[in-house]
Amino acid sequence: METKRITVVAAGLSEPSSTRMLADRLAEATEGALLEHEVAAEITVVELRTLAVDIASMMVTRVETAAVQEAIKQVVEADAIIAVTPTFTMSYSGLFKSFFDLVDKDALTGVPVLLGATGGTARHSMVLDTAMRPLFAYLKAAVIPTGVYAASEEWATSGLSNRVQRAGRELASVIRNLPRARATDPFDPEGADFETFDQLIGRS
Repeated sequence: METKRITVVAAGLSEPSSTRMLADRLAEATEGALLEHEVAAEITVVELRTLAVDIASMMVTRVETAAVQEAIKQVVEADAIIAVTPTFTMSYSGLFKSFFDLVDKDALTGVPVLLGATGGTARHSMVLDTAMRPLFAYLKAAVIPTGVYAASEEWATSGLSNRVQRAGRELASVIRNLPRARATDPFDPEGADFETFDQLIGRS
């Protein structure tokens, strides 16, 4: 059976965390949708709360710790990413942003990403489109259409469950059908997107 690697990045600050709960639900939905097509999922969870001190230290010293290096490695080598953050002032958490600031800006090129966010009220659901999508667009990731926002009052509703299942199916479909476009050095003549000067002249 083919296996796809999915890295879940959860930026919840409490224990237990509704953000981690949503991340787990999205991972389970994706795994279930993959299994329907005889594709296995190898799921790794990066819990940013446990890396908060290391991430802050690296932001000011630029000295990586082994834990942060391993977390970044799990993200950039994944076939797909599920990224979930709590909502603060209509945006992602500072911890979430700080972690992705440490990821090379070209390392997620073409990687499928499922976005999720949690918050106290549905009024903040636009965080998916106003903050998270622009961030991953800058990182050149392939964000799937359905993002999932979970407000406090929605946890027991069928609406949230339906959105989670739909998002999981969408991500599974992308993982199955689209090979990952790995990032290449734009100045490497072997890179897939590189055209030499001679090639450009030949097209003129």
